[in-house]
Amino acid sequence: MGLRTFLQRYTLRLLGLILLALLGGSIAYAISEEMGLAEVEATGTHRLDLYSASLDREIDKYAYFPATLGLERDVISLLSAGDVPSEDVNEYLEQLNTSAGTLVIYVLNRAGHVVASSNWRRPDSFIGEDLSYRPYFVSASQGENGRFFGIGTTRNEPGYYLSSPLLKNNEIVGVAVVKVSLEQLEQSWATVEAPVLVSDENGVVILASVPSWKFTTVRPMDNQQRQYFEQTLQYNARLLSPLGLIEGRRLNDNARIVRLHHQAAHSMTSVFPVSGAFIAQSTPLRSNHWTMTVLSPIKHIDSMALTRALVAASGMALFYSLLLLWYQRRQHLHAQIKARQALQQAHDELERKVEERTRTLQAAQDELVHAGKMAVVGQLSAGLAHELNQPLAALRTLSGNTIKFMERGDLTSAQGNLDRIAQLVDTMGALTSQLKSFARKSSGAPQPVDIRRALDNALFLLEQRLRHTAVTPSVHFTAPQLLALCDPIRLEQVLVNLVGNALDALQNHPSPRLTISASHQGEQILLTVHDNGPGLSDEAQKHLFEPFFTTKDLPAGKEGGGGLGLGLAISAGIVRDFGGSLLGENHPDGGAVFLLHLPAAPAETMPHV
Repeated sequence: MGLRTFLQRYTLRLLGLILLALLGGSIAYAISEEMGLAEVEATGTHRLDLYSASLDREIDKYAYFPATLGLERDVISLLSAGDVPSEDVNEYLEQLNTSAGTLVIYVLNRAGHVVASSNWRRPDSFIGEDLSYRPYFVSASQGENGRFFGIGTTRNEPGYYLSSPLLKNNEIVGVAVVKVSLEQLEQSWATVEAPVLVSDENGVVILASVPSWKFTTVRPMDNQQRQYFEQTLQYNARLLSPLGLIEGRRLNDNARIVRLHHQAAHSMTSVFPVSGAFIAQSTPLRSNHWTMTVLSPIKHIDSMALTRALVAASGMALFYSLLLLWYQRRQHLHAQIKARQALQQAHDELERKVEERTRTLQAAQDELVHAGKMAVVGQLSAGLAHELNQPLAALRTLSGNTIKFMERGDLTSAQGNLDRIAQLVDTMGALTSQLKSFARKSSGAPQPVDIRRALDNALFLLEQRLRHTAVTPSVHFTAPQLLALCDPIRLEQVLVNLVGNALDALQNHPSPRLTISASHQGEQILLTVHDNGPGLSDEAQKHLFEPFFTTKDLPAGKEGGGGLGLGLAISAGIVRDFGGSLLGENHPDGGAVFLLHLPAAPAETMPHV
């Protein structure tokens, strides 16, 4: 072994070692990453369910609270007395607010002015304020329960507002409002392992385990939204800057990878990361139009996957090295044995191979000649029998009808049948001419052909089988005349085969249906033949257009006969000669459908059929 050969082998083995290590490491990294993401996603789903349930429970505690104020006689009397101040009502609201643990409870008259409030003793009391512009008042004054999250304009304190109309004699006389704080729930979220945020219907973060995320936006806002916020003072003129979530790869419908850049304004020390890569999972909340999102950190997944990839790469490298050592040892042992036998075996092997290859070549030549002869004979004879079967049946029907017409003296109908018989004879002559020249794969000169007329001729040939199968074809054409550039007789041959196969599939069907449609598809015409039979099996779809493959195993002599497996093979060849294509597949509604694509002819050209 020369130095150059040794270096080449050494280089190849080193490259093999590197490639195998990289392959093993890459596979291990991908598997580890997917497993890690799936685990984090499952944990995130559990957290999302838990957090959303806790928030819904917290809100549901106060859902019917405002409506209960309508049961208090003093509250209704106050609203009916023309907004005369009442210390009894204010004290009642003050005690109720303290017992319930809410931020504030107040009552508004029909004009939207506060007439009683639990904070009536404070310098910044709500009494007398005009809150008619607040959406929760608008909803309640129209007879609906109001739900609204916003920042108070007096104390700049965020909270969740729940409002209900107050009724007297089934008429709205005022509105009761309860404002609750969700800060305690936010504080409980700050102790878990993954950050969580809640955005309202405007895409504004109203609750978050990270304080600096509050009152940021998760999606862009237009000027119309900002003008609406200025009118309603929902966020009390807060800046509402973007949170900065960057969308990444989507894992499924409810999980996606996002990135969040570090925010300099955030100085709180938390138990979870507040920047980097996360799996974001969201769910709509049941009691309002909010959306809760859990951000599960995935930074550790990358480091874990990288570690496992390095271990796998090292293992693959070690395995390759051991395999290489074993192979070299085995080669060394066998080399000694082969060296002693090489000279004698070389002579014997040479003579044996010459003799064996001579016999093999002769046998292969004999088989090829025999196969070629059988293929040609089989195609000619089987193709002739297959294609002439339907015209002969039509001739038998037409001749019988002609005799009856002549017996009745209906010479016009008899003459029409004789014209049909002449056309069929011409068609059969053309078929035999085509089959005789099958080996040369010759086809007629292409010409504009009316697809509908060609289909009518094909259905006429199959009239007896259509009656026997009790099938009335449903024909749908998108235009009165669709012209294809092809040979008319060979097109009829293809259509007879496709419709005949559909009738075979519909035998013994309790409610057979055959649908034939045609339409323009760009520079082509698409014709489909769809039956509601059993459809195509996986095996049939693999070998559908191969010669001598058939699924028609009925005994010869019965209607439909046995299949020879040449109809679709010949039809596909004819369509290819036209410059089109023939496909077969299962229809979504059941049964099989064959799609025949043909080159379209200019619409103004006169058809030939």
